[in-house]
Amino acid sequence: MGPLTYLALLVGCLVVTAPLELVLRVRVYARWRRLLLAVLPEFVVFVVWVLYAIAQGHWDYSAELTLDVRLPGGIPIEEVLFFLVVPLCSVLALEAVRRVTGWDAGYPAEEADRT
Repeated sequence: MGPLTYLALLVGCLVVTAPLELVLRVRVYARWRRLLLAVLPEFVVFVVWVLYAIAQGHWDYSAELTLDVRLPGGIPIEEVLFFLVVPLCSVLALEAVRRVTGWDAGYPAEEADRT
């Protein structure tokens, strides 16, 4: 796959979990504020962490397996997308489990449906 490898992985994650929103009607996108509260703190922490690690020379990303489009600090665009896509897919999966099993995951379904 070459330079599309990382991007293909992210697209695959989205393709696999997208039906959860449509088929099970988990309403993750409809409750976008809750989604932002779940994803934004993780996103900020991990992007800062990766930028620090790149600056310190702890790791780098293969130009052969990424698009080699770097944002300020040398972080590849795919890595930034990773910190959005994987949590989104995780939230979709969690909400699908809640929907199918009836598990409240710490908050009642009625409360979740109001937001």
